[in-house]
Amino acid sequence: MEIRVLKYFLTVAEIGNITKAANSMHLTQPTLSRQLQDLEQELGQKLFIRGSKNITLTPEGMILRKRAQEIIELVEKTESEFTSIKDEVAGDIYIGAGETKTIKIIANVMKILQNNYPKIKFHIVSGDSEDLSEKLDKGILDFCIFIEPFIPEKYNYINLAEKDTWGILLRKDDPLTKKKSIKIEDIINLPILISRQAIKKTFKNNPIINWFGKDFDKLNIAGTYNLLYNAAVMTEEKIGYTLGLDRLIADTLNSPLEFRPLEPKLEVSVSIAWKKNQVFSKPAKLFLKELQDNFSNAF
Repeated sequence: MEIRVLKYFLTVAEIGNITKAANSMHLTQPTLSRQLQDLEQELGQKLFIRGSKNITLTPEGMILRKRAQEIIELVEKTESEFTSIKDEVAGDIYIGAGETKTIKIIANVMKILQNNYPKIKFHIVSGDSEDLSEKLDKGILDFCIFIEPFIPEKYNYINLAEKDTWGILLRKDDPLTKKKSIKIEDIINLPILISRQAIKKTFKNNPIINWFGKDFDKLNIAGTYNLLYNAAVMTEEKIGYTLGLDRLIADTLNSPLEFRPLEPKLEVSVSIAWKKNQVFSKPAKLFLKELQDNFSNAF
């Protein structure tokens, strides 16, 4: 299985038309069709459903698309790492991050490093802890910013200085805005939009589940999310109240929403983690050193 052919496959999967995909890659249509047929024969699976004008992926094709994307990302990252071995410090650093205000701390470290080494580039990948930890484990990411809960035993990590506060996002015209904080009894019967990560019972110590205690199973969960912005839009449209972190949505200019912290207050730690025994590129080593110079609580 060649990298070149995987790139062909991904292009066709994205465009959905072999002729247009061939034109975009400056190939003839028969050449591209033959490459895809050879790939199907090599894998022993049908990857495409061919229609009169467009093609779609089979379930097996969808599996290959996910794996091919990971392979290409890893190849590109490896090429970047070997480029950075040269005397000149240049290359890419890949950081996964959940939505947190603490990204500002990391951005400050990035800025310090980029001022000294302007050819270093940073790539931020957003997602929840499950998606990001999978990419970190596979080596696609160098670092991950995890919001509690996560599994610290798997990684080396630095606990960052600030904490995030859980609370409720609600419309400015909502009667609950009269309250300075939100208690369980205020929301127990209301439709709630909640982070997928926040309700995972697979974590030994889940702060949200612990905060609600015996009342957690009584919650009226109207939906889940992994990006707070999308949940905030749903709150604007009166689909539900969003249980989320502070200083991400309501603090933005002209936001139609307000934030109220939970009572009793619920704060969670934020850490930046990397694989144990990780072999870093030169830029990633410099980034880690800058982190350690700024934060002494590394594990």
